[in-house]
Amino acid sequence: MPIYESFLMELKEEAKATKKLLERVPEKSFSWKPHEKSFTLSRLASHVAELPGWVTFTLDNDELDFGKYKYTPPEISSTSDLIKLHEDNVSMAIKSLESTKDEEFAKIWTMKNNEIIYFSLPKIVVLRSFAYNHMYHHRGQLMVYLRLLDVPLPGVYGPTADEKMG
Repeated sequence: MPIYESFLMELKEEAKATKKLLERVPEKSFSWKPHEKSFTLSRLASHVAELPGWVTFTLDNDELDFGKYKYTPPEISSTSDLIKLHEDNVSMAIKSLESTKDEEFAKIWTMKNNEIIYFSLPKIVVLRSFAYNHMYHHRGQLMVYLRLLDVPLPGVYGPTADEKMG
């Protein structure tokens, strides 16, 4: 099996769970945050929605140089905006994965800020940590936000306290 197929299957399965969660983000609470140092709900949710795009960025580039890369967070004004952002990024990631040959996964990818190098690792490692694990981390954070807002949570790896088994 080509390397990309495993990443592709995982992305597709996890994207379903993420979409179910994003669909429950209440617009009326977009400006809410649990602590002054925390993201607002809309900023965290939009970050979760954009993270599949990091798969594409990792595969299509050999580095991220913060000294050159100017990031602008997406503008989100509705829950449907979140869903569209997520679906667009998942679609891009699928296309990137499907077109990536095994040897590309072994290439070194570097995160730096001008001359300061934070890390240089094979793309396969960067995909797992910087892209996939990062998605799961922030999705878990979003679940905590929604729990604190008393929003019923969907199952990700099985039923939640808000869903009945059966």
